[in-house]
Amino acid sequence: MVILLAWANYRPLPCKMRPAGATTRRLPSPQQTFQDMATKKSLTYAAAGVDIDAGDALVDDIKKIVKSTRRPEVLAGVGGFGALVNLPKKYKKPVLVSGTDGVGTKLRLGIDTGRVEGLGIDLVAMCVNDVLVNGAEPLFFLDYYATGKLDKKVAAQVIKGIANGCKQAGCALVGGETAEMPGMYHDGDFDLAGFCVAVAEQSKLIDGTKIKPGDVMVALPSSGPHSNGYSLIRKILAVNHYKLAPKSELADALLAPTTIYVKPVLKLIESGITVKGMAHITGGGITGNLTRCFPKGTAAVVDLQSWKRPEVFNWLQKEGGVADDEMLRVFNCGVGFVMVVPRLQADRAIAELKKAKLKPWILGEVIKGKQDVRYA
Repeated sequence: MVILLAWANYRPLPCKMRPAGATTRRLPSPQQTFQDMATKKSLTYAAAGVDIDAGDALVDDIKKIVKSTRRPEVLAGVGGFGALVNLPKKYKKPVLVSGTDGVGTKLRLGIDTGRVEGLGIDLVAMCVNDVLVNGAEPLFFLDYYATGKLDKKVAAQVIKGIANGCKQAGCALVGGETAEMPGMYHDGDFDLAGFCVAVAEQSKLIDGTKIKPGDVMVALPSSGPHSNGYSLIRKILAVNHYKLAPKSELADALLAPTTIYVKPVLKLIESGITVKGMAHITGGGITGNLTRCFPKGTAAVVDLQSWKRPEVFNWLQKEGGVADDEMLRVFNCGVGFVMVVPRLQADRAIAELKKAKLKPWILGEVIKGKQDVRYA
């Protein structure tokens, strides 16, 4: 009816309002428009490359997976326009801590080898490990999955990995977006983004301001490159003409999911250990991340002999001819997460972390300096 009214109200502009030399452009009558529509093939969203039914089927397929991550605070999750989540009652003065991240070009290796489930764990890990740095407990997570043509099987594998990561972190997967965008991605390609909200007691927030010279750094090992440095990794593979085989030792090393440190670190904090600051070693490597939480007047001294670098990093350095300082500012080199604690509590902190079957060690110490990282 609105269209018919619009057509009915159409009038040609009066001659005095038309520019000189202009001609009257007559629009088709409503009757002619409907006649033309009747003779043309009717287009659909599916014909344009968007399969609504496949998207709906994916949501149905993952509901059970998503439900397995549910926390008691979740009032309403997947299916609505927005997820509803209560704050945990144990917090007297809660502070929300948020984080967002992606997986980077590690996606390319996962897609090319068909090993995509681990990418979902990576997505969660990159977000929850970041908010953990403030001593925050991950509360809920949302994901964004974008692709040119939805492959329900691949998407389900990725979301299964995301749910797995959420369970490792103790947070609820409350929703997400699956965007099918024809013409925006090559066949088989997809991109991921994740969003996490965590909660912490305001009086117990960890921000690094109490770090002082004499404190020591306790490190936790990484599972591999995690989700950083993959543009360089792919360049090394390319210049050496390596085609990554899906079932190979190298693929296992490069595609190992990022370690999620949430539960053992929160348990360490709850045990009474004074954790003064933390660092998630991501893009920028040890050099770029270690002192991000350090106050002015302090610096970090890292003992390079304190741990054995995983073999995958030795291989990357050799095959790429990468300089030592470049390795340390691009890759985690086997150091995934670092906590700063008082020297007198270091042994106890290591003992607590070993109970969680981790392999912590003393990475180095805090000295006076200019918020830089020094290697010894």
